Parts: sequence; structure tokens; C-alpha cells
Amino acid sequence: MALKITNREVDGVAVLALEGRIVLGEESNAMREAVKSLLAKNQKKIVLNMDNVTYIDSAGLGTLVAAHHSAKSQNAALRLSNLGSKFQEVLQVTKLLTVFEVFPSETEAVRSFSK
Repeated sequence: MALKITNREVDGVAVLALEGRIVLGEESNAMREAVKSLLAKNQKKIVLNMDNVTYIDSAGLGTLVAAHHSAKSQNAALRLSNLGSKFQEVLQVTKLLTVFEVFPSETEAVRSFSK
């Protein structure tokens, strides 16, 4: 199943709602391109809503890390919201929870930018 990405803006923050699987190939490329195009438009605040992500493989995790680094290198911030318990576990085991700012809800992630 292809990764569906819905891009919208909430209070000046770009929100990418991801749905499906983030796996090697088209899916991780689509996510990388979505983040890249936001950064190209000089968007400095990005939230990835992972609510409907059903599966992520190591390539998908790599893409997330790469997106995080791209954002950081351009003085932008990338935050994750709505991680399922399985996904949270994967990030914990891989120690990636220490890399990303993670929020329980999209609203909290968006609000975190105005603090």
C-alpha cells in the first residue's frame, strides 16, 4: 500500500499526516520529498503525524532520521506526534526517541512551537 501524505497548515506549522507504511522504495522517497519541499519553501516548523502509519521498516526509520537532519541543518524543527505503542517501542529500542521530539497529539506538537 502506498504511503498517503496529507499536507496542511495549522497555526503556521506544516503538518504532514502520514497514512500507510513507511518502507524502502516509493514510500520513504515520498516522505523524504514531502519534507524536502517544505524546507525548500522555507517552512521551519514541521510536524509528522504518525497516527495512521501501520508499519515502518529500517529504511523508513533512516528516512525519518535523514528528514530530521535536513530540517536541523536548515534551522528548522521536525516533531513527531501520535506514535502508536509499537512505533514508540521501535524508537525506544533504536534509541531514536532521544533524537526526535515526540508528542502524544498533533495539537500538542503544534502548540510546542509557540512556547
